[in-house]
Amino acid sequence: MYDRLLSAATIMLTTIIGVVAFLYPFWLPSVVASSSGIAHANDAPLLLTLIVGLSFIALLLEAQRAAEHALLIALLGVLVAMNAILRLINIALPLPGGFSPIFVLIILTGYLFGGNFGFLMGAMTLIVSALITGGVGAWLPYQMLTAGWVGLSAALCRGPVRLLGGAGSRGELLVLLLFGAFWGFGYGAIMNLWFWPFASGPLDQHYQAGIGLADTLRRYAAFYLATSLAWDLAAAIGNALLLAAFGAPILRVLRRFERRFAFVIRSRAISDCRL
Repeated sequence: MYDRLLSAATIMLTTIIGVVAFLYPFWLPSVVASSSGIAHANDAPLLLTLIVGLSFIALLLEAQRAAEHALLIALLGVLVAMNAILRLINIALPLPGGFSPIFVLIILTGYLFGGNFGFLMGAMTLIVSALITGGVGAWLPYQMLTAGWVGLSAALCRGPVRLLGGAGSRGELLVLLLFGAFWGFGYGAIMNLWFWPFASGPLDQHYQAGIGLADTLRRYAAFYLATSLAWDLAAAIGNALLLAAFGAPILRVLRRFERRFAFVIRSRAISDCRL
């Protein structure tokens, strides 16, 4: 129980750091990109170090729990590797817009094994795939955080699933399908924030230090509609289609592994013990 609380606290601390990292430019009196012209070029390495370090701490805490959880960590490694390969294939053979196959496993594992597992699945998938594909840059820690939040929030699907028939029902698949579609838009909308305060362009679509919250939201909405909506629509449709096609069989396989990992160790008194 103690390790579980520490693991949850580590994930929460990572989330708080991530929220601050996304939002702090909006609190500055002026926003200027680095000399390289890349948003967050100066602070991204520190943020990446913090996220990777805290993720590994959470991973170690999970591994120190019961043997069942050590086996789940081994499963996490296999699934992250599979997801990283899927992203490599996606880069080699690009899908339309933001359509990417990596979110199916992130959503399903977060839903089935819990938010901590889902967060690690999302964050680790992005860093491993970035190392494979050479996609390491100032954007990487923000991708890790956002993908981690997809997996973390997937555990929230359990309540609606219970109301709509429980595990294995059509309601379960419907909830996951809608959740995947939501995050098709949500992932893109959040990821835009890592560079939007530093971007330049039409005044009615870009951030300016000192404007109020209402004006900031209005300008961001205009920016999102003009630049990201079509891209994220493809991501939402892609997530929904992949979950509809493969969600049920993948869940059956993952549940089979979960049943194999679940065991109880009982002590038995030995009345007579001879050397």
